[in-house]
Amino acid sequence: MKQYTYLLVNFFSVIVPFIASFHPRLMFWKNVRAFLPANIITTVLFLVWDVWFTEKGVWGFNPDYVVGIFIWGLPIEEILFFLCIPYACLFSYHCFGVWKELGLRTYPTKVISIVLVLFGVVMLFLFYNKMYPMMNFLVFILLTSYLAFIKKPSWLGQFYFTYLIMIIPFLIVNGVLTGTGLDAPIVWYNPEEIMGIRIRTIPFEDVFYGMSLIGLNILLYEGFLTKLKYSRGVI
Repeated sequence: MKQYTYLLVNFFSVIVPFIASFHPRLMFWKNVRAFLPANIITTVLFLVWDVWFTEKGVWGFNPDYVVGIFIWGLPIEEILFFLCIPYACLFSYHCFGVWKELGLRTYPTKVISIVLVLFGVVMLFLFYNKMYPMMNFLVFILLTSYLAFIKKPSWLGQFYFTYLIMIIPFLIVNGVLTGTGLDAPIVWYNPEEIMGIRIRTIPFEDVFYGMSLIGLNILLYEGFLTKLKYSRGVI
C-alpha cells in the first residue's frame, strides 16, 4: 500500500473538483478543450525543468512511495501531479469567476504585483547561488512581470485570489509530499540547493513554484478559452 502514496495524493487532490466539474451551475467540464492544451504546454515546460533538476540532484523521489513506473527519470505520479493539481486549481479559479459578486475581475492588482516582483528580485539576489531559488524566482519574476505590466489581463485579480485561497490545500498536499505525517519524504530536496527556509517540511520556494505553475496554466487557459468562445459564437 505504501507504494501508492503519491498516486493517492494525486487522486484525492483531483477527485472532488473533477466530480464537481459537472455541477449544472459550474459546468467546468465544457472548458476542458481550453484546459487540456494549456495544461499540456505548461506540463511540458515544467517537466523539462523537473527532469533537469532531478538529474542534477536538486530534488528526487523516494522509491518506497511510488509504483515504480518511470518516464524520463520521473515517477509517473510526478507527471500526473502536473495534471491533477492544475486541474483542481483551475476548477477553483473557474468557480470564483462564476461567483461574480466577488468582483475579482475589477480588483486593483498593481500594488500586489509590484510587491510580488520586488520580493522575487530580493530573493533572487540573495539566493542566486542556489539552483532552486535562482531558477524558481527568475521564472516567477518574469511571469508576474509579464502578466502585471505587459499583458494586464482582467483576470489577474481572480488569479491572485484563487492562489491565496489554494494556499491552504497546497500546504496540505505539499506537506505530505515533503514528509509531513510520513516516515520519510516522497519528494526530497538537496539542502545545498534550496534556501533552507521551510514551512514545516515544505521548502519556502515551493509557494512561488506553485504560483508560477498555476499562473502559466491560467494564462494559456484564458487564451484558449477566448478562442473557444469565438468558435462557439459566445463572443
